[in-house]
Amino acid sequence: MTSKSPRSNLIDGKAIATAIKARVAAEVARLKREHGLTPGLAVVLVGNDPASEVYVRNKGIATVEAGMNSFEFKLPADTSQETVLAKVRELNADPSVHGFLVQFPVPEQISQQAVIDAIDPMKDADGLHPLNAGRLASGLPAMVPATPEGCLIMAKLAGGGDLSGKHAVVIGRSNLVGKPIAQLLLRENCTVTIAHSRSHDLPGLARQADILVAAVGRPNMVKGDWVKPGAIVIDVGINRVPAPDKGEGKTRLVGDVDFAEASKVAGAITPVPGGVGLMTVACLMRNTVIAACRQRGVALSDGF
Repeated sequence: MTSKSPRSNLIDGKAIATAIKARVAAEVARLKREHGLTPGLAVVLVGNDPASEVYVRNKGIATVEAGMNSFEFKLPADTSQETVLAKVRELNADPSVHGFLVQFPVPEQISQQAVIDAIDPMKDADGLHPLNAGRLASGLPAMVPATPEGCLIMAKLAGGGDLSGKHAVVIGRSNLVGKPIAQLLLRENCTVTIAHSRSHDLPGLARQADILVAAVGRPNMVKGDWVKPGAIVIDVGINRVPAPDKGEGKTRLVGDVDFAEASKVAGAITPVPGGVGLMTVACLMRNTVIAACRQRGVALSDGF
């Protein structure tokens, strides 16, 4: 699997994600052929958030391209919490759906945690259910959130496969990214520091990192002088900012890392766009296949 593009230290998320999707498609074809099993992924979208709509559409396209069944359920923005929870229970009971997620954010009348708690942990494609979070923290098999899994794959490829003994600094402590990527890095025998908005001397902490993961949602926060020379930098941020050079009202995507500065120092770095975001969808496909096999008691291919 290719880890870097021809552009020196750039980690090519598109190439890595394409390789993962190809493996997923091959595994799906085998499951159909040998076991009559077609993995199915469902997505529930409440409301019409433009970014969420694009993301859900991309998930659907990738699912079908991998040979899996894709199910989409779009509900109005004024949908009640009980209606959403009823849809979750329906998907929990549907044998053709092996993994599913409710696209976040949800409208304010719906409790995100209530939705997460209602999902069958075996079908929890996003890996957010407390049971999966607890199993991950305990070092047990679990559904792992797709974005952190993608981050780990990229870091391992950039680091030559072995991250043992590396000092990883994760900026951000969310349940979706910060906490699970810290657990995954611990599993790889890294020394892990979790930093956040109240950490003292955040730049100094970041400069200690052999692996620096930025997941805070603040555009260009991590500057070049925060990066240890030669470090692996994984930028999880996807922020839309004004781009007056492109015309009035135009915007562009940037990460949490000031790429122009950090790329001059880092040994390997993910771009935005073209980095972690592409890996999220690929790893979600992979999660769905894993979930289908666990539910049916079917073994995965070696190395999957």
